[in-house]
Amino acid sequence: SSFYFFWFSSIGVLLPYWGLYMQDGGYRPAQIGAIFAILMTTKMIAPNVWGWVADHYGGRMLIIRIATCIAALMFLCLPFVDGFVLMALFMVGYGFFSNASLPQFEAVTFDHLGSHEAGYGRIRLWGSVGFILAVLTLGPILERYGTAPVPWWIIGCLVGLFVVSLTVPSPVKKQDDGGGDGFLKVLLRPEVISLLAVCFLAQLSHGPYYTFFSIYMEDTGYSRSLIGILWALGVIAEIAVFAFLPNLILKIGLRRLMLTALAVTCVRWLLLAFYNEHLVLVIPAQLMHLASFGIYHAVAVNLIHRIFRGRLQGRGQALYSSLSFGAGGAIGSLSSGYLWEATTPEVVFSMAALAAALGWIIAWFGLRGSVLR
Repeated sequence: SSFYFFWFSSIGVLLPYWGLYMQDGGYRPAQIGAIFAILMTTKMIAPNVWGWVADHYGGRMLIIRIATCIAALMFLCLPFVDGFVLMALFMVGYGFFSNASLPQFEAVTFDHLGSHEAGYGRIRLWGSVGFILAVLTLGPILERYGTAPVPWWIIGCLVGLFVVSLTVPSPVKKQDDGGGDGFLKVLLRPEVISLLAVCFLAQLSHGPYYTFFSIYMEDTGYSRSLIGILWALGVIAEIAVFAFLPNLILKIGLRRLMLTALAVTCVRWLLLAFYNEHLVLVIPAQLMHLASFGIYHAVAVNLIHRIFRGRLQGRGQALYSSLSFGAGGAIGSLSSGYLWEATTPEVVFSMAALAAALGWIIAWFGLRGSVLR
């Protein structure tokens, strides 16, 4: 729980405020989108590299400790860099090691849970608590002092993450062979391809939100403190999902939960596209984060855990992270940066809604089979 707390505390600063930090530093929207795309691109490579190492050689917790330490050292350099190229280079280094740890820690968490995998949500919700505390605390600080504290706050979270990683024991588990199938054979199942396509589109649709929501709201006239509250609202709603996830899975089923999450995601982006000036509609749009991320992510990691068993688990979680948060997030961030300059925010968020709708169609026809129920 503490590991998730510090991990998402750092994200609670990076996602809402790094774009504002770069904007105050004179970076253009396309450059801001490119930096976020770089971070997402490292999620395409790092999790698979480290997942393969962990599955073949073991030492998952050792990998996590090394990765979190180097990520903190990389980010420590960022307050001192000047210019887009240097920032991009250090972001590559930070992203490669930072994104190595979370997918492997997801595997560690499920290993510790054993047959009680539905309890994942009640551990993961502490990540949401960390996100909320970070975003709410830093918002008023930035209102008064500007964005200079942003990188230092993230560095503090990364140091805390490394310290906590030293206290987490390695799980003792019996390895199975993933049901007798090799990794490629499992990957090529139609329902698995459909699931990964859905995850890709779901996170692609979040690209404009993660990259430009704070800038969008500030341009609309909202204060930075209020923007922080709006970010926190979404994650508060997410906590409720994680707390009640076991009952939701039993009563509704994983497939129906995924379909619900994608439908709500589509509505959310349309509300932000056309009603951003109306706080009374922006608030429910933010509360929909409980579905667009909370339900979606909880369902996705449960399904990946069910599909990629035993020795395949590390690579399965890594593949999920790389294709969704990595490839989907990178393309979403990069394309939204260029679209933000060339069109309007309404167009950008409408395209995000279209991506979520396409994901819903694939989920409806492609997510079949007893393991996906």
